Order: sequence, then structure tokens, then C-alpha cells
Amino acid sequence: RKQVTEYSTSSSDDEFESKPSLTHKAKRTLRRRKKLEKETKQLIKQEELKRLHKAQAVQRQLEELEERQRALEIFGVKLERELRGESDSGTKDETQMLHEWFELVLEKNKLMRYESELLIIAQELELEDHQSRLEQKLRDKMAIDGKSK
Repeated sequence: RKQVTEYSTSSSDDEFESKPSLTHKAKRTLRRRKKLEKETKQLIKQEELKRLHKAQAVQRQLEELEERQRALEIFGVKLERELRGESDSGTKDETQMLHEWFELVLEKNKLMRYESELLIIAQELELEDHQSRLEQKLRDKMAIDGKSK
């Protein structure tokens, strides 16, 4: 009887000890999951900040580009008046003015191409931001436990 009692006690002790270890494993898994979620959130925030900085830089470049285009437009109007003879400045040679006009047109075209590139980059940033929001929604929905689904 002593052996049976000892055996049953030890087996109940084993069962008792296995439950806390299972709980310990669950806690460890939960900690890992929370740590992973925290790291993921940090990475998402870093990516958002990078996109924000890039978007601000693009916006700043677009503003500078707009100022440069306005200045070229003003210079172009002045040059066009001189070419038509509407201006009082007869000091410049017509060939020199035509040369300046063509350079102005080339510069304006170059700025327009650059503006197009910047707008494409801005659109790309918007799409990346949209993708990030969709991925976050998906993660949130995947995090819901099976009963709620």
C-alpha cells in the first residue's frame, strides 16, 4: 500500500508540475508574440517616418521647381517682348536673343520632366502608404482569435 500511495502521489505531483510548465511555455510564447508585435510596430513606424521625410523632401523640391518655373516664365515674357521689338532694349543682338530663347525653352522642358518624375515619386509614396495601411488592417484581422472570426 505504501508503494501504491507513493506512486499515486508522485504521479499526481508529475501532473501538477506539468501544468505549470505548460503555463510557463504559454507565457513564453505570449512574451515572444508580444515582442514580435512590438518590433513589427516599430518597423512600421520607421517606414512611415521614412516615407514622410521623403514626401516632405519631394514637396520641398516641387515648391522650388515651381519658383524656378515662375522665374523662367517672367524671363521668357521679357525676352519675347524684346524679340518682337516691344521692349526699349535694343542693345542685344537678335541671334543672341534667339539663342537665349532656345536655352530657356530647353530649361523649361527639363524642369517639366523633373516635375513629372517628382509627381511619380509622390504617387509611389502614396501607394506605399496605402499598402502599409492595408497590411496593418490584415494583421489586425489575423490577430482576432478563432471564436470571433
